[in-house]
Order: sequence, then structure tokens, then C-alpha cells
Amino acid sequence: MAAAPLNAAERPAVLPDTMQQRLLACASCHAKKNVNDAFFPRISGKPAGYLYNQLVNFREGRRQFPLMSYMVDYLPDAYLHQIAEHFANDHLPPLPARAANVAPAVLARGRQLAMLGDPAIKVPACIACHGDKLTGVTPSIPGLVGLPPDYLNAQFGAWRNKTRRAHQPDCMAVITERLGMDDVAAVTAWLGTQQAAPDARPASAIARPLPIQCGSAAD
Repeated sequence: MAAAPLNAAERPAVLPDTMQQRLLACASCHAKKNVNDAFFPRISGKPAGYLYNQLVNFREGRRQFPLMSYMVDYLPDAYLHQIAEHFANDHLPPLPARAANVAPAVLARGRQLAMLGDPAIKVPACIACHGDKLTGVTPSIPGLVGLPPDYLNAQFGAWRNKTRRAHQPDCMAVITERLGMDDVAAVTAWLGTQQAAPDARPASAIARPLPIQCGSAAD
């Protein structure tokens, strides 16, 4: 026997065709309101140019994570721009900073690298590129404040192992080569203790030229 047709109350609701609805799968990992996942960074509020570059890098193999590559493999540039703009304009409230389970000397070294750099090993300060509040710079330099140390450590490891690359000249690959493992642990631990202000936004400009040539940070 044929099944009786569903009445209006029983029919599935038609989902709205909005970017928010389309990107629920992305938000479930990268835009959790009350969670700062150790390995899936919050991307809300990051500069649109940076987010677009990362989507392209996953699509073209400069970054390697199978799930991300699968999701963007056949998406055109115009749609990747829309995705990037959506998350760039989505500003979640910052989460509390994490307590660092490291010695004070380690945090002091991390702060030095972030705020002053180390001329002896030709490593510029993080703030020289990522903004004096470490919230990033439009259009394409990401913020560092609020990112979990585990995620930051994983990215340094990816650059060291050449499974993460960026547009040439790849400044972070160069910096990673100059930093020892202890320095990586120190700067990521210190960054993890920093919290963005509730109204934090990427800076609109930064002093040029940058202290190191960086293809992905070009105007």
C-alpha cells in the first residue's frame, strides 16, 4: 500500500540557504563559542585574506589534513572568498587564558621572543608581523593570541617537517628553522597565557617593510 502523504506539520523544515547554515560543519570544529580545542583553532575574526589563503593551501596541498583537503578540493576561489569573509566577520567572545604549566624562566624566554625577538638567531619579534596586540593584521596576517599551545606547537612541527608551506618566500618556515625546540615550547607556552580583549580586532596596518620577507603577508 502507498504511504499516506505527510501533513504540513510532519514535513521536514526547509533549511535556510545562508552561509551560516552551509558552514555548520566548519563551525562545529572552528567556531565553538565556549571551547578552545587543542587542535582545531577558532577561526572567527581572523583576517579574511589569511583564511582564504589557508583554504587555498589545503586545496593545493601546501597544507595537509585529509578532512580539510576533502572539504575544499572542488570549491572555486569565489566560494572560498565567501567562506573566509563569513568567518572573518564572526567575532566570538574571547575565552579565558590558560595557565602555563612551565617554569617562570620558560615564560620569560617566550615573552622575549614574542615581544622583542632574538637578533642573535635572526628571529624577529612576533609582534613585528602579527600586530602589537598579537591580534593579526588585515588582510592576511593571522592573530596568535587565544590559540592553544598544542595547536601552535603542531604548526611549528608541520613547518619543520615541511607538511605546511605558504607562498614564497615562506617566512614562517625560515623562522622555524632558526628556532630550537626549547624556544618553540617557550613562545607557544607564553602565547597560550595571553587573552584578547573582548573587542579585539585585527590591526588595519603595520609598519612596512616587515622584518623578514613573507609572501603570504603581501599587501
